[in-house]
This record gives sequence, C-alpha cells and structure tokens, in this order.
Amino acid sequence: MQVIDLEGLAGHRGSLFGGIMGQAQPSQKMFESRLLAALDALDPERPVVVEAESSKIGDRMTPPALWSQMVAAPRIELAAPRDRRARYLVATYGDIIRDRPALDEALTRLPVYPGRKRLEDWAQLADAGQFETLAEALMELHYDPAYERSSRKDTRPRLGRIDLPDLTPADQARAADE
Repeated sequence: MQVIDLEGLAGHRGSLFGGIMGQAQPSQKMFESRLLAALDALDPERPVVVEAESSKIGDRMTPPALWSQMVAAPRIELAAPRDRRARYLVATYGDIIRDRPALDEALTRLPVYPGRKRLEDWAQLADAGQFETLAEALMELHYDPAYERSSRKDTRPRLGRIDLPDLTPADQARAADE
C-alpha cells in the first residue's frame, strides 16, 4: 500500500491537540519539499492512500494541486468503537496529557466554545486521570458531529467501509489488507 503521511510530513497530528510536544513544525517550504520527495517515491501506476485531512495541518497548508486531488478522490471509511478510539487517542496523545496547561489551552480553542461548566467537568476528568472518558466526551460532543457534518456534504464516491473491532496493530494491519 502506498501511503502519504501528511501529518508526519507536517510534524502535526492535524487537530487542536495535534502539536507534537518538543517538536516545531517544519517551514511551509520544508513541508512541501518533504511532500515532493514522498510523491517522487510513489509508483504512479498504483493507488495512493491519504488520510482525509483538512487543507491545513497545524500551520501548514496542503498544496492546492494535491488538495484538489484529495477532494476529488474516492473515500474508504474506517470505523471503530468510540471506547477503543478513546483508548488509542490517550496512548497517541500522551505528550499533551502530561502537559496539563497545553491540554487546558487546547480545550478552550474548540471551534464551538464548550462553556465554563463543561470545561470545569473536563478539567475534573483530567485531574482524576480519566483521560479515556475525556476523549470519549470530546468525540461525542465535538469531533464525531464535525466529521458527520463533513461526511453529509461529501459527494465523493465511497469505495467502502472497514469496521475495526479495536485499533491494535493487528486490527490496523487487517484493515490495510482490506
């Protein structure tokens, strides 16, 4: 499978919580140079998989020519239970969990302000170390509805949906095989 990892090339995980602690994003020019090198390494006769990112990854912009190809490309939907996604996110975003001021600041930057009471509830979850519950709440109230709205507007052809029972490396490998 040929994959372009835009988040890896941009040094950002593509969400409000996406900055990688201790790692600055490359300049726009460096991001585009890395992207060009990755594209040059591809076999044009074989399909390429790219995560459905927005046109902006942290402070870096996906070049318009690539973005237009991504927007027009068929989609494969991956789905996993919310509790499994929460566990995976807690492991993946361990750096921001350990940096409480960064976590608190990121929560205040949600596009729809969650309100003082909800922020207090989320802070209590973080204080109690209940990060999986916090992740589930963020998915339920912010990320899943945003993805759902985006999906309703998306007219691209769908090549299918792959349901993952969990997000273990074995489950991810099986999904890649599918």
